Amino acid sequence: MTFKTPDLCDEFEAELGQSVRIVAPMFQQYGGRRCFSGQIVTLKIFEDNSLVREAFAEDGKGKVLVVDGGGSLRCALVGDQLAILAQSKGWEGVVVYGCIRDSADINGIDIGVRALNTHPQKSIKKGVGDKNIAVTFGGVTFKPGEYLYADEDGILVSSKALC
Repeated sequence: MTFKTPDLCDEFEAELGQSVRIVAPMFQQYGGRRCFSGQIVTLKIFEDNSLVREAFAEDGKGKVLVVDGGGSLRCALVGDQLAILAQSKGWEGVVVYGCIRDSADINGIDIGVRALNTHPQKSIKKGVGDKNIAVTFGGVTFKPGEYLYADEDGILVSSKALC
């Protein structure tokens, strides 16, 4: 699927701020895919990436994992091994409201990744968090089953498929 977020904003201008929302420009771009989209799956966690591994172990074809990591800059929630797992299970991409690590390796993996920054320390593993609930960050609420579109110009969230 080919799209440009500026073109989607122009095409769906009447719906901006309602069914089509623009995420604040706060994310760094990583991964081998510069442009990705898919149906949203959500996690709400804090400095514990156990549920990220569980999610990436499931079929991700046509899906984007949205991880509300509380904006923590104290550890990484996704590393190269999780990115490889996600890519092998067909995930289109991941948006992490937190940090990743192994960024140079992740840049060579065919998956889209957006994160606040990088951090070399791994997370704890206690299995704590919530799956498939609405999460809010970057001025947008991400609901499971909605659609996310990301490219070099930004991230859009829509209640319906745009292309």
